[in-house]
Amino acid sequence: MVINESLLINLSEQAKASPRLRMNMDLRNSEEDNSQRMLNAIEPGSVMKIHRHQNTSETVVCLRGKVVEEFYDDLERICTDSIELSPNGKVVAVNVTAGQWHRLRAVESGSVVLSVKDGKYEPLTDADILAI
Repeated sequence: MVINESLLINLSEQAKASPRLRMNMDLRNSEEDNSQRMLNAIEPGSVMKIHRHQNTSETVVCLRGKVVEEFYDDLERICTDSIELSPNGKVVAVNVTAGQWHRLRAVESGSVVLSVKDGKYEPLTDADILAI
């Protein structure tokens, strides 16, 4: 598979048409592939809950547009840091350590990120969502 501008534009158009304002594309080789690799097109206004992955780190690479990765403290439940990612900006990628509360927010329409996590997909539980 070639990931080119045409594919990213198409995925972004699907995100714009989605009620969640997001669209994922699974990049695994098969359902038996225990990695987690996906493209995620995210539009401004898409609501992503503050969450954590207890058993894996997550690498996020901005391929198109502009997004902000926000980090939260679970004691005070406040944003402790936010990092802007863009393909031609100062920061293009971030690695979120396992257990770190975070969320991604799109700043520009047409934003697409590559997200990579270790191991098999594990759905988030209530304990993995930070209520503010």
